[in-house]
Order: sequence, then structure tokens, then C-alpha cells
Amino acid sequence: MQRRSLSPTITWAFAPFVAVSVLHVVLLAVESPAAGPTKLLLMPLLAVPVLLSARAVAPRPALILLLTALLFSWLGDSVGAFFPTAPELPLMLLFFGIAHLAYIALFVRHLGKGRMPWWALVYAAWWVAMLIFLGPHTGSLLIAVAVYGLVLGGTAAFSARCHPLVAVGGAFFLASDTILAFRLFLPDALPAWSNPAIMLTYTIGQGLIVAGALVVLRKRSS
Repeated sequence: MQRRSLSPTITWAFAPFVAVSVLHVVLLAVESPAAGPTKLLLMPLLAVPVLLSARAVAPRPALILLLTALLFSWLGDSVGAFFPTAPELPLMLLFFGIAHLAYIALFVRHLGKGRMPWWALVYAAWWVAMLIFLGPHTGSLLIAVAVYGLVLGGTAAFSARCHPLVAVGGAFFLASDTILAFRLFLPDALPAWSNPAIMLTYTIGQGLIVAGALVVLRKRSS
């Protein structure tokens, strides 16, 4: 059986994303004002290997879903910069919610294989635990946070049926959103390094999901 892998060109196309991700996390750790601009570069740089793979990816709707997820992730990252007068948290939940729905559609329709593994039940337990711990602190956003949590858990759960890179990426993405949720609603419960940890797990999660998706979709195309 031929081992699934990316071409050297596509593999190296991830290098700028990896480099800027490391730089961004370091800048966050030292509380540099340059962290903001580097955050805006992350998803466009992650889209580079996807666009370079466009001719070799099949089916075409899978490519569109992957790019849609990256686009709305980028908008979620950029709410403060692009929509300074809008309510930041609801708009961020909206954009990332759409990104997660695009990922779920990608996993279910194009990347998933076999049954849901039994251990994916941990994501249902995660959702219940998050409501127990954070629900009393969400105020009027309780319903929105609960629905958003279902989408987050769904992304991680459906990623478990996919290539191992995608499954691990889904877990890291969920870890990032979990830390972010505590930072938003229980900020005093987290140490100062939690902010870099959010972006470290976020960039790892997104990068692994995209890499795993391209491995599967390029293989199917060939």
C-alpha cells in the first residue's frame, strides 16, 4: 500500500505559516504590540498550501469547504481589527461557528471513514462539563455559548473519523477554544501564559487539520 504524504513543494509551503505561528506565540508571551499584525497573517499563510494544491485536490466541493473554514477562521481572528465598533464576542462566535460548520461538512462528506470511535464520547462529556463550569458565568450569552459548544464538540468528534492528522488537529482546536472560553468567562482562573497557549494550540490544530485534509484529498485525486 502506498503511504499517503504531501509532495515536498506542498510540505515546504507550510513553512511560512509555521514560522509566523511561532513568532506570534513568542510575541504574545512577551506582550509585544506586534502580536496583533502577525495574527492577521496566520490563516492567509495557511491557505497557501491549499491553493497550491488546488489542481490536485478532488472533489472540488471539499476544496471549497476547506477554504471556507480558513476564511471564516481568519475573520474570527480579525474581528477586533476589521470590525472595531461591532460587539467583538458575538461576532467572533458567529465567524468561528461558520468555520466549524464548514469543517464538520468537510469531515462528514469528504474525509470521514468508518464509524465514530467510542472514545469520541469524551467530547460529549466535555460539552456537559463546560456548561457546568462556565454556564453560570456566561450571562445572556448562555444559549449562544451552549450552541457554539455543540458545534465545537461536533468538529472534534467528527474529526475522530478522519486521518490521524485531522483527528489530532481537531483535539488541539478544541483545546484552544476551551482555554479561550475560560479566559473569556473566568479570566482570574488562568495564569498569564494562557493567552500564548490559546494561539499555540490553535495554530497546531488548524495546521494539522489542513495537512491531513490535503493528504487525503490529494491521494483521492491521484
